[in-house]
Amino acid sequence: MPARAITILSLCVLMMVSPIFADESAGHITGIGGVFLKAKDPKALSAWYRDVLGLPVQSWGGAALHYDAQSHPPVAAWMVFPAATTHFAPSNGDFMVNYAVDDMEAMVKRLRAKGVEILKQDDGDPNGRFVWVLDPEGNKVELWQPK
Repeated sequence: MPARAITILSLCVLMMVSPIFADESAGHITGIGGVFLKAKDPKALSAWYRDVLGLPVQSWGGAALHYDAQSHPPVAAWMVFPAATTHFAPSNGDFMVNYAVDDMEAMVKRLRAKGVEILKQDDGDPNGRFVWVLDPEGNKVELWQPK
């Protein structure tokens, strides 16, 4: 089964059953509190995410993404892939961030207007629409418009 399908299936299962299996005791993870990247040029990479992907980067250098934004999925997926996976290719990075987007058609138009190469686009996935790009530091970015 392709890695993306496993990821999405895991997300769907989490959305349906996570309250049943939730650890009710204290001292456990409750969600993702942030995503932090290292960069050769942090200001330039932050500007790319702001100007190209529309991330609302603030003066303090980061962005606050709200889970209650319209059409945002109610949970975030977390998954470990085997070291030999090609799911992150052509990036040599050890991670990939999936960003939920509100309008894939508008996002694709924005990416093309900014000269960003779209590695792959999948509008036929039963879980939504996907696009993959590389950021200027070579990190693979997955964009997802949920159904």
